[in-house]
Amino acid sequence: MKKNINIVGLGITVITMILIACQVPNEKTPKPNVILIMADDIGFECLSINGSISYRTPVLDSLARNGVNFKKALSQPLCTPSRVKIMTGKYNYKNYEYFTYLNPNEKTFGNLFKENGYKTAIVGKWQLNGIQYKIDGFNDNRRPNHFGFDEYCLWQLTKLKSDGERFANPLIEQNGEFLPRDEDAYGPDVVSDYAIEFIKKNKDNPFFIYYPMLLVHSPFVPTPDSPEWQSIETRSQKNNRFFIDMVEYMDKIIGKIKHELENQGIAENTLILFVGDNGTNVNLVSETKNGPVRGGKGNTITHGHHVPMVANWPKKIKNPTEYNGLINLNDFYATFCDILEVKNESDGKSFMDVFSNDNSTNRETTTIYYDPHHHNRSKVSPLRNVFTQDARYKLYKDGRFFDMKNDILETSPLSDEELDKEQIVIKKKLAVELAKFPELPERNF
Repeated sequence: MKKNINIVGLGITVITMILIACQVPNEKTPKPNVILIMADDIGFECLSINGSISYRTPVLDSLARNGVNFKKALSQPLCTPSRVKIMTGKYNYKNYEYFTYLNPNEKTFGNLFKENGYKTAIVGKWQLNGIQYKIDGFNDNRRPNHFGFDEYCLWQLTKLKSDGERFANPLIEQNGEFLPRDEDAYGPDVVSDYAIEFIKKNKDNPFFIYYPMLLVHSPFVPTPDSPEWQSIETRSQKNNRFFIDMVEYMDKIIGKIKHELENQGIAENTLILFVGDNGTNVNLVSETKNGPVRGGKGNTITHGHHVPMVANWPKKIKNPTEYNGLINLNDFYATFCDILEVKNESDGKSFMDVFSNDNSTNRETTTIYYDPHHHNRSKVSPLRNVFTQDARYKLYKDGRFFDMKNDILETSPLSDEELDKEQIVIKKKLAVELAKFPELPERNF
């Protein structure tokens, strides 16, 4: 009799354990929403959190103080090379063919998110159909869909800049149709409002928004917050002083997106990434706590490709920080692969562990292959360079070696004779990495 009682007791114990196991949820953590915002022509020096005293960027400053402020993010020195690189995760020598063009055979992070169950949208500036030079497919308004975006609201998809500007009375294509022209419309508001509606519509699904901004590229003209906007006659004025208004309006739009995420109750599990596509316009000088900085867009000096970068993800980033490791634009694709838990086939390195304050990704060197391939014989051939750098030193393919700390404008290359032992070691290390990249091809401009 006692033996039977023990058997019954054992059976009850097993059943209890099974019931407890069944109560353990087996669902994965909800996938995060991802919003990647790329500002047009804004260098590192333009955010007040990075020392600017010319501009106020309270929203981005707040996102950085409550997330990660990346201090050494490096872009390409010009827009299309940066866009092709960040969207595909590849170095330019592998797939960059022409200014304003992305080959439809390439896979973008839009495709990556879409094939992993995300709703996807792109709003802002396209300029990737090759329209400027009538490259095959330049008038294809389905190209954003082909690259993985379910929806779009874009400037310069199948029409040239000369057909309609991006700011006042903008020429915007939205999901295969041109929006009616409106003298009172402001392009950055049109595209960001579309992003807001996309957020509302997809708040219950994981979504990815890529927002290559219309701001803060020239022409420098009034925004709706500028007094000059009140009159049609003055809202098209061009003056460098309006760049201040444009930077602050850019920050305001990002605040609008952040506020909508909070309204919808999804801010906690939404990763907002902000980055610049290249340095500030060369005609602008910004005042900073460390002195004036002239924009370096198009140039391979530091001011041409050192850009602001901010990440904010409340659910993941529990300990806000500044990150001083080098970041390259192809790292975004790699990070998205990490988020989606798929194999990384890009040239980048994920910075996911930075969000948890694990500095194992602290890259010491990175390489920029820059060949913009303009096809405009009326202009001087654009600057082209390949270089590898660490946080302080930079080595070019032609052998020039610079100490960026003491020579940020790169006017005095260091000769081998003047190098100390540490600099000799550093130069050799950079040379090993640089040797992995090809020489620039000859171009007949």
